Amino acid sequence: MKYLFHPEALTEYAEAVKYYNLQRVDVAQAFINAIEEAVYRIREAPTRYVVIDEDVRRCMTRRFPYGIG
Repeated sequence: MKYLFHPEALTEYAEAVKYYNLQRVDVAQAFINAIEEAVYRIREAPTRYVVIDEDVRRCMTRRFPYGIG
């Protein structure tokens, strides 16, 4: 299964990586890993996550306050 980030989501993701990178490089890498892990979980079982709109579900990352929907 392929996936794409919405352009606005991609911008938000890039800004979050920059923010965490200013804190510490290892925190930025942990954020990237958390997003990748959430995407993997979604791809494995997309219907597992809570419905937030008609056909949109949201998966929260485990360590950071971000959701992928």
